[in-house]
Formats: sequence, structure tokens, C-alpha cells
Amino acid sequence: MSYEKVKQVKSQTIIGLKQTLKAMKNGQISEVYIAGDADRYITREVEELAKTLDIPCLRVDSKKKLGAACGIDVGASTVAIKKW
Repeated sequence: MSYEKVKQVKSQTIIGLKQTLKAMKNGQISEVYIAGDADRYITREVEELAKTLDIPCLRVDSKKKLGAACGIDVGASTVAIKKW
């Protein structure tokens, strides 16, 4: 289901760690997806900020599948969905 949702709102996604963190801090994000096979050291900051800001943080199993759902040819460790 998570990959399908990302595909459906592709135009509302922010891909990548730095961009996700910046958008979260600016209050632009409604939910965050984190790839389970991404390095925990990298994704920990996103998880902690999501918890602090009360943003739903969902896990998916694969960076490659998450990147594909966003329409890119490389893996994505984090993807954020913008608020409407």
C-alpha cells in the first residue's frame, strides 16, 4: 500500500534525506516514508524529527522500490509527502 500511495502523489513528494529534513523543519510535510534497508545511522534523524513534530513515519522494505515508486532510477532512503 505504501508504494502505491507514493506513486499516486508523485508530484507531491520530496525525495532524499536533506530535502526531507528541510521540508519537515519548514512544516511542509504530512507523512514520511523510510526504507527499511537504508542505513539506520542516516535515517535516525528523520525518525526522531518526525516523532518530535508528530509526523507519521512509515517504513517500507526497499530503497530501490521506494525510488521506483517516485519515478527515479536509483534508491531513495527517505521520501516525504507534502501537505495539501
